[in-house]
Amino acid sequence: MTAANMLRAERIKLLSTRAPWWCAAIAVVVALAYTALFFGFVPLEGQTDVNSTQVASALGRTVVLVLAILAAATEFNWGTMKLTFQAVPSRVPALLAKGAVVGVFSGLIGLLVGFGSWAIAYLIKPAADLGLASGADWRAVAGQGLTFFLTGLLGVGLGLLFRSPAFALGFALAWTQVLEGLVVLIPKVGDDIYQWMPFFAANQFSGPDLTVSMLKLEPPLGPWGYLAYFGGICVVVYAAGLMITHRRDA
Repeated sequence: MTAANMLRAERIKLLSTRAPWWCAAIAVVVALAYTALFFGFVPLEGQTDVNSTQVASALGRTVVLVLAILAAATEFNWGTMKLTFQAVPSRVPALLAKGAVVGVFSGLIGLLVGFGSWAIAYLIKPAADLGLASGADWRAVAGQGLTFFLTGLLGVGLGLLFRSPAFALGFALAWTQVLEGLVVLIPKVGDDIYQWMPFFAANQFSGPDLTVSMLKLEPPLGPWGYLAYFGGICVVVYAAGLMITHRRDA
């Protein structure tokens, strides 16, 4: 099977079910609704810069993480992964194609979240300084495509590692919604550890988020450094899932 056919097969498997479309819709709608509420209540003299328009991007990334986990883990439940490996016995090309398709789809959702959130904020606060006038402004908005793409790879990796949607989703949601937030409560070292958490790193690519100002943190890395750090984690998890799936039975 050629690379083009593998990509086409993965695209059909992903987009022929309702779950990815529902996840995409939820990711965009929730992010835009939260942004609208935030800018509807925050005073004009408050934190109303381009970076703040992405205040809800983390919510969208969490939904995309769920989407990517389901795209990989449910194939083991339904037996379609075994059929895929019968068509592509070497396995690795098929898994690379899955990562590419899910990653690109996730990245497109990220672009919708990024530009949609910025547009909503601009409509609500037209007098605010929300023009895309610098590289940092474009990074904050268009950069969501990169962080969402990497989140898609991370989700595929977790799905391949756990194979069970319930276990993979439980781990991912517990980490993103509970564990990362609890780290800051550790006496003395909590703030330092928190600045190396994966999803904190993803948030910093668009610029310092509200958590940084609230906790008065001084992040050790810049935006591109944090993107490289987050990307490294996502690629390692994805590669680990690929290697383990390559070696054991489907």
